Amino acid sequence: MSVDNQLIGTSPAATSFVYYGTREIRIEKDGFRTETIRRKIKPPWYQWPVAEFVSETLWPGEIRDERIIDVELVPQATESSEDVLNRAEHLRSQAIGG
Repeated sequence: MSVDNQLIGTSPAATSFVYYGTREIRIEKDGFRTETIRRKIKPPWYQWPVAEFVSETLWPGEIRDERIIDVELVPQATESSEDVLNRAEHLRSQAIGG
């Protein structure tokens, strides 16, 4: 799994970030289609101006912003060996024919 082309680990995975905005999330697994998602992550209310000052300097505890992104992977379609051989034979005949 990667976020903005930075490998973060295997799923389920977590990572920290400094800036909010659009992130590109890519999930890969053998035997499944690779999924690439662009998700806009908007800042929560306590990151707005003035509220940010209160939440970072006057708030007694730590505030964590956690986002969960669920992705259902689709199995990768596999071609039968007969289809692959037929396609190879077709390409071979095209190459010989010119």
